[in-house]
Order: sequence, then C-alpha cells, then structure tokens
Amino acid sequence: MNLHTKTWVQRLPVPIDVVWDFFSQPDNLARITPPEMFLRVDGGSTGKPIYEGMQLSYTLYPFMMIPVRWTTEIMRVSRPDFFEDRQLEGPYELWHHTHRFREIEGGTEMTDIVEYALPFDLLGEVVEALIVGRRLDEVFEYRRRKVAEILGGM
Repeated sequence: MNLHTKTWVQRLPVPIDVVWDFFSQPDNLARITPPEMFLRVDGGSTGKPIYEGMQLSYTLYPFMMIPVRWTTEIMRVSRPDFFEDRQLEGPYELWHHTHRFREIEGGTEMTDIVEYALPFDLLGEVVEALIVGRRLDEVFEYRRRKVAEILGGM
C-alpha cells in the first residue's frame, strides 16, 4: 500500500470560531463539494456539530456518474483547533483527513491534510496518478472558492 499525502492551506478573514462553526456542521460539506458530484449526506448528521465517534454516511458521484457510498468516522475533535476523520467504508484503502484551524492576524488559517491509499497495488497507483490525485486537487480548489464565497477570502 502506497500512502499519498496532500495538503491545502486557505486563509479566511473571519474569527476562528466562525470557521469552526461552519466546518463542524456535517451538512455544510454538500455546500462546498462540486455540484457534479451530487454529494448527499445519507446518515449520521442530526443537525448537531461533530463529536468524537460520530459516523456519517454519504453517497457521491466522484467520477463518470458512478455512485460511491462512503462512511466516515470523526476520530478526534479539539475545538477550535482541529478535527480528524477517517474512512470506515468507501473507495480508498485508507483515508485520513485532518482539518486544522489557527488564528492569524486578521482571521483564520485553515489547513487540510489528507493521507490516502488506493486498493489494487499497481493498478491503484496508476489510477491515482492519472485520475485520483488530480481530482482531489480539483475538489479542494472548488472547496477553496466556495469557502471564500461563503466566509470570505484573503
């Protein structure tokens, strides 16, 4: 299994508590996911903020209108500094996403760190190189733009 790591950083001109409140609401994920992925939260979201042990189920269409069911678990929460989630069921061999927030002058810096591995050894690495790595960058670029639109950008 080859582990890949991607990091994205964004600065927002709003207080850390505002950023935390937005990202700690699971239903906001659909607002910052490209619309062509048709992300739907199927279970686990009760309108409450995230908490350790919370499990969320989604259906999305990340590539060629093929539906993917995905279940994640919120592993660690330290308000307002970070939270971590991991895939319990889904398309990856491993998926671990750390969401970090820190106060900076004039606002908040948000850092997303995703560690992931694909199944199928060599075939998975080819798919990662040709499709998955690039698609993740596209998804997080869309996310950057939407978050800036919703919360403001620096």
